[in-house]
Amino acid sequence: MKSKSVIIALLLIAGVALVIFSISLRSTGKAVVEGLHAPELEVIDHSSGKKLLPSDLKGRVLFVNFWASWCQPCKDEMPSIEALHREMFVNDKFRMITILYKDSLQNALEYMGGSGYTFPVYSDLKDYSSKNYGVTGVPETYLVDKKGILRKRIIGPFEWNSPDAKSFIVSLLNE
Repeated sequence: MKSKSVIIALLLIAGVALVIFSISLRSTGKAVVEGLHAPELEVIDHSSGKKLLPSDLKGRVLFVNFWASWCQPCKDEMPSIEALHREMFVNDKFRMITILYKDSLQNALEYMGGSGYTFPVYSDLKDYSSKNYGVTGVPETYLVDKKGILRKRIIGPFEWNSPDAKSFIVSLLNE
């Protein structure tokens, strides 16, 4: 009789855990899949205080990077992001959007200022964008073509100023 009670309790616990897990999966939004439309962003530009609008992004290649100042792999890729930003800044068909993930704006700006980084930083309103993109950690980067299709998802640090990365971005710009 006692073993029957233990089995029932274990099954009940497993059922509750399964329900919680399925609810958490639904709350993260749609699956982010290369070749499908990229999720929406809801971010604010720290320098202007303005919300980024869908019209600001239409017809542009987007470089969307989630990062944090406490993240060492993020710091490792920052020099290449800065180099890419400096090279691509003049191209009005390219938009770099770096989004803070579970970090304070003050910490991020202090880190950037101390390191001489000039790329744009956005705050994620109520974690809307990170949930839409299904961010699991940082750094995570997404390349979106001019039609709004997610073309590449990179989890972890990457060398964004490499010939291969720049060639891929240029190919998206030329489409």
